[in-house]
Amino acid sequence: MSAQDSIPLTTITPRGAQRVKTGHLWVYRSDIASAEGILSGALVHVRDHRTRLLGSALYSNASQIAIRLLTSKAIGEEELIPLVRQRINDAIHFRQQNVRDSDSYRVLFSEADLLPGLIVDKYNDVLVMQVLTQAFDREDLRQCVADRLREHYSDASLLDRVDPHIRKLEQLRPLESRLVFGKKTSTLFTLNGVRFHFDGSSGQKTGAFLDQRENYAAAARYAHGEALDCFTYQGGFALHLARVCSSVSAVDVSRPALEVGEQNEQLNRDVHTCREIDWIEANTFDLLKDYSSAGRKYDTIVLDPPAFAKTKKAIETALRGYKELNLRALKMLRPAGVLVTCSCSFHVEESAFADMLTAAAVDAGRRLRILESRRAAIDHPVLAGVPETSYLKCAIAQVIE
Repeated sequence: MSAQDSIPLTTITPRGAQRVKTGHLWVYRSDIASAEGILSGALVHVRDHRTRLLGSALYSNASQIAIRLLTSKAIGEEELIPLVRQRINDAIHFRQQNVRDSDSYRVLFSEADLLPGLIVDKYNDVLVMQVLTQAFDREDLRQCVADRLREHYSDASLLDRVDPHIRKLEQLRPLESRLVFGKKTSTLFTLNGVRFHFDGSSGQKTGAFLDQRENYAAAARYAHGEALDCFTYQGGFALHLARVCSSVSAVDVSRPALEVGEQNEQLNRDVHTCREIDWIEANTFDLLKDYSSAGRKYDTIVLDPPAFAKTKKAIETALRGYKELNLRALKMLRPAGVLVTCSCSFHVEESAFADMLTAAAVDAGRRLRILESRRAAIDHPVLAGVPETSYLKCAIAQVIE
């Protein structure tokens, strides 16, 4: 018996097979026709209801996403580590060829790099890893990832940042965040010439929003005058605007996030011209309502809220929230004012977001010129056939009437 013959077989329904054949990597548990006795995180061969091979995949016996396809070929366990090793090499080479003006970027982006369930971000000399599936929690795959990263980034540290909620969903043993190699969990990093503090033990996601890097720079190309940055978090947009605008106010509901933003401001005032930022702790919905009623006006407004729609059921409510924000912002913009408006809700499609913005402009009695329609930075690539990898929308528009 060959090594490949020992790999467990899973059979999927016609619906699941069609999904795979159109380019997606996921098969949901409801589309598994047979998968008996398969261990957590195992390599499996996937076939359709006619027993035709669809490829090799990583299996989870806990997640609703039961199968994440790795390759359309039938591979054995002895081929798995070399395949993962090559995928990591390819992903790093892609970033080295395409990322500009930054010492920080997403190194590995799960499905988009054909490494489903694995994310690694680089903040200067600190790497942050997130393991999201049973398969990449396997000791052999963890070791493979660590070895590859150490080889490519020999002067960096690697922090394994644990999401307890994800580990519970995947039925993985409890684990604390820890250093895999190196000594640092905090550092300073640079995006587009703007400097930031990074602390791997705090913050959202892996610590910052690297997916907005190119959108920060694009916003600064059009921004002018008095600016208002809503949902600023640690000041990503605000710090970029502070180099080109006459004044900047930055709003967030989180005091700890604003405190880091203030530290980032000081960091940049030390090295280049950065106008003083007015940091405001407030609920953005309430603040925009109050400012609009008071007749406050701005030349540039940024809206970068958290995800409003985390499920399909929340789409309608999310679009109402987006419209309310954009309607108030549009009413507050002066003639020729610039609106930078974002959504990181995957379930809100680009066309629906564009329709919402048009409807908000009509209700506000303003006409908009769309200057740019943008997505996430190049280090967060989109994989054709996997729409989940295309989640971030960023529209930059100008009021022309």
